[in-house]
Amino acid sequence: MSGVINKDLIMRYISLTIIFFALALVSSSCKVSYSFSGSDTGNLSTVSVQYFQDRSSLAPVSLPQRFTDELRDFIQRQTKLKLINDIAEANFEGEIRIYDGQRPVAISGNDEATLNRFTIAVNVRYTNSENPKLNFEQTFSQYQDYDSRRSFPDVESELTEEIVKLIIEDIFNKAFVNW
Repeated sequence: MSGVINKDLIMRYISLTIIFFALALVSSSCKVSYSFSGSDTGNLSTVSVQYFQDRSSLAPVSLPQRFTDELRDFIQRQTKLKLINDIAEANFEGEIRIYDGQRPVAISGNDEATLNRFTIAVNVRYTNSENPKLNFEQTFSQYQDYDSRRSFPDVESELTEEIVKLIIEDIFNKAFVNW
């Protein structure tokens, strides 16, 4: 009886091995493209991101350049569009409108803030020369709350990074994912 079991196991092992190698061979000869961002750039081939000015008067001097560069980098990572300096088929421009780091949002029983809210808002004008129906002008705003026992300068850099990332994702989704 043990000889029959061994033969069945060996045959099953050989069959599974052949099937595995056949699937590996077939899948290696096929190319499947999928965009995890879900972006749809249509017939666009170029994109430009103009410098985002600070109109909040409170943002750090480095934020406009940082925001502009991060939006450019994100678009390049998520699409195959060629980034150019002039006006392109897809164009982003705008300004930082709100940079407010010390707005109390949670008050304790003794009228002291327990949480502060840090908000950044960016107004964006997007134009798509291939499909003007997708053009928009919109303000994108995100915030992060932080413990009021911490000073704003202590959390500013970390929270700015998080908020900028969220705003850039929202801008990208509006322009290329149509959310």
